[in-house]
Amino acid sequence: MSRFVAAYTKSFKGLSAEVWWLALITLVNRAGAMVIPFLSLYLTEDLFFSLEQVGWIMTCFGLGSFFGSWLGGKLSDLIGYYKVILYSLVGTAIGFLSLQYIESFAGICIGFFCLIAIADSSRPAFFVALSAYSKPENKTRSLTLIRLAINLGFSAGPALGGLIIAGLGYYGLFWVDALTCLGAALVLIKTLNPKKARITDVEKLLNNPLPPHKDNTYVLFLIALALFGFVFVQYFSTMPLYYKDIYGLKEQEIGLLLGFNGFLIFLLEMPLITFMESRKWSQAGNVVMGIIFLALSFPLYVFTNWGGILIVGMAFATLGEMIAFPFGNAFALRRSKLGRQGAYMGLYSMSFSLAHIFGHNAGMQLVAALGYNSTWLIMFGVSMLALTLLLYVRKRLNKESILNTL
Repeated sequence: MSRFVAAYTKSFKGLSAEVWWLALITLVNRAGAMVIPFLSLYLTEDLFFSLEQVGWIMTCFGLGSFFGSWLGGKLSDLIGYYKVILYSLVGTAIGFLSLQYIESFAGICIGFFCLIAIADSSRPAFFVALSAYSKPENKTRSLTLIRLAINLGFSAGPALGGLIIAGLGYYGLFWVDALTCLGAALVLIKTLNPKKARITDVEKLLNNPLPPHKDNTYVLFLIALALFGFVFVQYFSTMPLYYKDIYGLKEQEIGLLLGFNGFLIFLLEMPLITFMESRKWSQAGNVVMGIIFLALSFPLYVFTNWGGILIVGMAFATLGEMIAFPFGNAFALRRSKLGRQGAYMGLYSMSFSLAHIFGHNAGMQLVAALGYNSTWLIMFGVSMLALTLLLYVRKRLNKESILNTL
């Protein structure tokens, strides 16, 4: 145990103070994002929408994320990451307060599009800020720390969210989300004002930057990640319904199971990433490994009715997430040195927005038409497609001279 604690604490050493502040801002913000994991339940139980309607609402959610990621990437290059993050946090707080009063189907679709567009405009800006505040050799661990904060927030958020729903109803979540966004904005103002913060990365961008959409290898890599995201988002839309419909779990129990995902990431991700970096494995190869673990989680639900498989499946999916996302992020940041970082990271964020656009809706429609087991087998097939594409990308990367080790 003492060796594990020593290795765990050592994995955090060398990160800049600004990265730690970014992590705290992310933690405060994500801890309040309690509406998202319970969104499908809120829409079906409180607003009485059908699964098909929920699917289209989730598509609007994804479209908002796609537009916001594009806009955030552009604005990060134009006005700087600090202003984009600040405006996004304040705007998101206003959006959460407003959304609780909308109940019509069309209004909910428009409301979620606007809310998520504002919220996700900060995603590329966070990546650019992280790149500026982190030394090149620390970027993967810095990204992992931010993910640790995200998942620690999501670990506490769903568990607390289930209690808030039991005591105050779903509308209490909107107020908590808004207040935490404002809290994160205050921390940002106090700690990361660009006049006070220290820039750590002194690497220079190319004089003639390559537009990200013309970097074919990068685009293919993002398509593979979008397919990965298409499958992964099922754990936060169709999977909570599966827990409730098939296994009869209550909101508090669903919240705890979703919180288990964040707890595993908090406990294991940083030491795992530190270990994998020490082995000098390629970043693309690590993402391949992550896709395999996520893919294997879905057949588990088909071939057994044992209740404990819910924990085992979540553990497999979490392991895949812990491996694929940090190294995928690190690759995108490294590749962004070819061009404008905001545009590159905006396109990176947009790839996951595509997953939200199509993944949630497709999952809902497939469950309504084919049932859960067939849906899980289809998700396994999509994972295999992502794996095949990524193996091709890795082959292309091996031929490139601009990046020696990926």
